[in-house]
Amino acid sequence: MQWVGVLVRFVVSALVLIVVSWLSPGFVVRGGFVGALIAAVVIAVLGYIAEALLGERISPQSRGIVGFIVAAVVIYLAQFIIPGLLSVSLVGALISAFIIGLIDAVVPTVLR
Repeated sequence: MQWVGVLVRFVVSALVLIVVSWLSPGFVVRGGFVGALIAAVVIAVLGYIAEALLGERISPQSRGIVGFIVAAVVIYLAQFIIPGLLSVSLVGALISAFIIGLIDAVVPTVLR
């Protein structure tokens, strides 16, 4: 049952990335749903590494400015890991982190 929850989380995250790519200038996800799913996994892993290194206070769920900046940096760095699937400008990373934060407030991607 735990794997189903993880799978649902990544599917929702991929759908959020697709919506953000439509709404945010400077943020492009290529490869359709599969590309968005891979990008969601990479962003989740980078976010986990950032939390492990810097502590939970930098988590985007804390809704602070530091969490927002770290989320934008994680999104920006993800493009270098998967360069063919994700293209993000600096402003696009900031805008997409903001939009993802808004969407996450309505449709949380973290299982509660």
